[in-house]
Amino acid sequence: MQFAAFAPRCPKARPMPECTSATLQAPAVGVAIPVKAAPTADHRRTRTLAILSALMAFGPLSTDFYLPALPTMARGLGCAPGAMEWTISGYLVGCSVGQLVWGPLSDKYGRRAPVAAGIAIFVLGSVGCALSTSVGAMIAWRFVQAVGACAGIALSRAMVRDLYSGARAAQMMSALITVMAVTPLIGPLVGGQILRFASWPFIFWLLAAVGVATLFALLSLPETLPPHRRRRDGLGKALHTYFLLIGDRRILGFAAVGAFLNFGVFAYVAGTPFAYIEYYGIPPQFFGFIFASGIIGIMATNIYNARQVVRSGIVPILRSGAILAAGGGVWAAVDAWTGAGGLVGLAAPLFVFIATNGLIVANSIAGAMTSFPKRAGTVSALVGALQYGAGMAGSGLLGAFADGTPRPLAFVVAIAGLGAAVCAWTLVATPGKAIEG
Repeated sequence: MQFAAFAPRCPKARPMPECTSATLQAPAVGVAIPVKAAPTADHRRTRTLAILSALMAFGPLSTDFYLPALPTMARGLGCAPGAMEWTISGYLVGCSVGQLVWGPLSDKYGRRAPVAAGIAIFVLGSVGCALSTSVGAMIAWRFVQAVGACAGIALSRAMVRDLYSGARAAQMMSALITVMAVTPLIGPLVGGQILRFASWPFIFWLLAAVGVATLFALLSLPETLPPHRRRRDGLGKALHTYFLLIGDRRILGFAAVGAFLNFGVFAYVAGTPFAYIEYYGIPPQFFGFIFASGIIGIMATNIYNARQVVRSGIVPILRSGAILAAGGGVWAAVDAWTGAGGLVGLAAPLFVFIATNGLIVANSIAGAMTSFPKRAGTVSALVGALQYGAGMAGSGLLGAFADGTPRPLAFVVAIAGLGAAVCAWTLVATPGKAIEG
């Protein structure tokens, strides 16, 4: 039904325009007052997804952005090129440690304040990196940068669990990871272009600016954890809770699958440049295209997971992804050991392995958090810390057994895939009823 509003009676009164959702009638004087239409649920969901995606992207953005500048930075800081690799290690340590702190803090004080504090620390760390004059200072500031960045990584996942549950949470997590997966595609390209017109510190100044912009965007995101759902435990007790949670099979299984996958993923990131460029002689300018194919595979499986997980459930897709990861790992090991297929014989199975990221990561995180909604921040941080810790172990094992061939890389990837499959089928149980305590 439509209503027409009329002006007060006078000799030449005319009917006013029809009232719509964007106008209101002032009865006394007959003036139509424009009113801003309320945002729809889809608009709010899109805005929330955009902000959470920005928070999730802090991790890969702050690493992939400066990768092309590492040789230039080594010369500028007066150190050996190999010393710059420790800046990545320092970042991984900061991410692993930082998440263990941000999770309990967010469960007690809400999500927005810790995220804002984390972004501020990220900005500080980025500025410190830009002003560094030695590799030691760069490593230290990268650690600070990581401690701040991981607040956005861990707590954006907890925010998803605050707003959604079960398969819907896994669906939203896949959407976030799909957006985040674009970063490794564009990060090195943008960083390389920056070096054409500016020096390497500009990259970190730009990261600081991104952090400030995200901090302002965070103002429009409402608090997702209301006071009545927050924990009242002290930080010490919350840290002790980690030891209790890790022993719970509902968390351990999901976390172990994701950790084993990351064990191989970080070995893949650290080992493929050498395997493709040094061993198989691929020109460096073409390496990015091969690496990008794996990222595209991750995006494709995340899109599939986001559409299918509501119908199929978390556990079946997780187990299927783990089986594919094991198959890709064993295939890579056989080809690397026998030399079958050359470059393609290694790249093809590694593509299969890395693409399973989209079937495993989102589901392992969502599955672990499902049974403990009131500890979503703590569980998310625990899972994230385990994944980063496993990644450090995988890249370290690769370095320890490096022999100038792709065999150690394929060997580590095979261990990762087989470990993920064993955990998926022996430790993972269907998420049960949520535990509020």
